[in-house]
Amino acid sequence: MALRASAARKTLGNWFRVGKSMAVGGLGHRQARGLQTFSLPDLPYDYGALEPAISAEIMQLHHQKHHQTYITNYNKALEQLDEAVNKGETAKVVHLQSAIKFNGGGHVNHSIFWKNLKPIAEGGGEPPHSALGWAIDQDFGSLETLIQKMNAEGAALQGSGWVWLALDKDAKKLRVETTANQDPLITKGTNFIPLLGIDVWEHAYYLQYKNVRPDYLKNIWSVINWKYAIEVYENEVA
Repeated sequence: MALRASAARKTLGNWFRVGKSMAVGGLGHRQARGLQTFSLPDLPYDYGALEPAISAEIMQLHHQKHHQTYITNYNKALEQLDEAVNKGETAKVVHLQSAIKFNGGGHVNHSIFWKNLKPIAEGGGEPPHSALGWAIDQDFGSLETLIQKMNAEGAALQGSGWVWLALDKDAKKLRVETTANQDPLITKGTNFIPLLGIDVWEHAYYLQYKNVRPDYLKNIWSVINWKYAIEVYENEVA
């Protein structure tokens, strides 16, 4: 029993360290009774600021309801994990990993997504320059080719998920990747750094675009915050 409890505590510790590293990227977090929990981060713009690309109604529901639900369930799973570890219930620790991955991933992904968006009046949609712009030209041929590739892969993704522009730190190249459901990009490998992620779950577009996901993908580029992607890229390659 002592060995099982020790192993479980190591598992819990690993999750907490992941949580702390995610919090550095702007994920709201707090300490409660010695257990780290997470809170809904504020948006850096009003709900209607991304119109007409994304409606205020979608943004409010997406942020206040969907993202908040992931956070609520993530915190609940972490509390259950803490209890299971303290009781030495290894089977329950293992059982909770899927809930932690799904809801924690939903929190991570959406926290990146909000930063990937910016109102047109504040520079949203302005093409990337400097090192990231050069890297896009080198690895994809042009920004237009990259956008076409991400739109095609996002439209073709079955069910729900995300399409990403990632930096592969091992290969030192940019990649387009997709993840299913709320899997964060790190599930593809720790070498992948998310620069830009687009949510292709129906809750991100259905109220405005119905079932025409390609139109949503086409229009979202007018409010993409390339400055954020540039900042992440330059920090990683420095």
